[in-house]
Amino acid sequence: MEEPLCCCEYVDRRGRRNHLAACCCDCRELDEGCDRWLTCRSLPPGALERIVDDVADRCRVPWFAGAVKINVSLVPPLVLLPVFLHVAALHFLLGLVVLTSLPVVVLWYYYLTHRRKERTLFFLSLGLFSLGYMYYVFLQEVVPRGQVGHSQVVLLTSGLVLMLAALLRAKKDPGYLPIPAGDAKSSHQDFPNKNLRGSSNGLHGVATAGAASGRAVNGEAKGYSRASAEGPEGVRKDWCAKCQLVRPARAGHCRLCGRCVRRLDHHCVWINSCVGEQNHQAFILALSFFMLTSVYGITLTLDTVCRGRTLFVALFYCPGAYSDYSSALSFTCVWYCAIVTAGMGYILLIQLLNISYNVTEREARLALRDNTGRRLLGGLVIDTGQYNRGFLCNWGHFLSLGSPPPLRSAEDIV
Repeated sequence: MEEPLCCCEYVDRRGRRNHLAACCCDCRELDEGCDRWLTCRSLPPGALERIVDDVADRCRVPWFAGAVKINVSLVPPLVLLPVFLHVAALHFLLGLVVLTSLPVVVLWYYYLTHRRKERTLFFLSLGLFSLGYMYYVFLQEVVPRGQVGHSQVVLLTSGLVLMLAALLRAKKDPGYLPIPAGDAKSSHQDFPNKNLRGSSNGLHGVATAGAASGRAVNGEAKGYSRASAEGPEGVRKDWCAKCQLVRPARAGHCRLCGRCVRRLDHHCVWINSCVGEQNHQAFILALSFFMLTSVYGITLTLDTVCRGRTLFVALFYCPGAYSDYSSALSFTCVWYCAIVTAGMGYILLIQLLNISYNVTEREARLALRDNTGRRLLGGLVIDTGQYNRGFLCNWGHFLSLGSPPPLRSAEDIV
């Protein structure tokens, strides 16, 4: 019988027993990469990925039943964000450079991970640590100045707790379709082996069961066959070749999660999960609480650092903000919060417009790809026209998401 792992031992990605003390030993990929770099030779294909995987596998901390692996994507926000903000507080020009480069770096990393279709905890770590660090700076630098009352601190804290509660609910099951254990073969037989024409996703196209579909759109990957069929009550459904199941209308397959989700809206990197039928309401609630709490915190901080000026004027003109380091750090954090709030406000605006027209982000992108939707409000929303039943009915349907079938709107019936 194999001995249990001690706190410093672990099983590596090759299935071998290893020790934390040997983290720098027997690393052939890294040794070969250094040799090639010193001799100015190019790395072979896939060598860099193997080096990264090997280093990530050895980043562990001791634990009771064996060393626990650390997700490397969690670390950069915890280290870089405080450093960048403290550097930005040293001088106005440094603040301008840092606060301009931060969104560029985040967008670049998002583009990199989105192109490679990789899941990462970087954005969730950045969001949660930004909230915690901004709250810490508020309590340490703003509250001691005596301009913020206890009731205001309690109100701000309550908004933060409510937002985290909504975020926790949004992180739960978005509405994954159960993968059948032994029904894959029978599901294949439900579809005739011929071309069928359908519009279950707001598009019109010809698809063959088992044939590859079009290019990837918002998590929908190449190689997924889409064959529509009529259910017993006239409900449009289609077939997912990856999950081997029949999925209802408006459901979609997420490449990052590897699952089909009911009424899939999009995969949100900020919560590292899909937004679907079961968590869309909590997602909107979390965004709304974040906007209210962030704007309130920005207002309290600017009223303390830049007294006697309105919110908008103080944000752009605050004499004496860099007179001492405490004020400079508070003002820098205000600008960081303002940039993040503007980005999240744009996401919330698009979500509210999509709900008003009863269209998901996935359906909007598919409609743009196939030129089947109408651009409205300067292109902010794409109306597919398939599920739009008017403003009140659309919002009534959204508020009933996740309810039992008798309480649901019969929108899937075309």
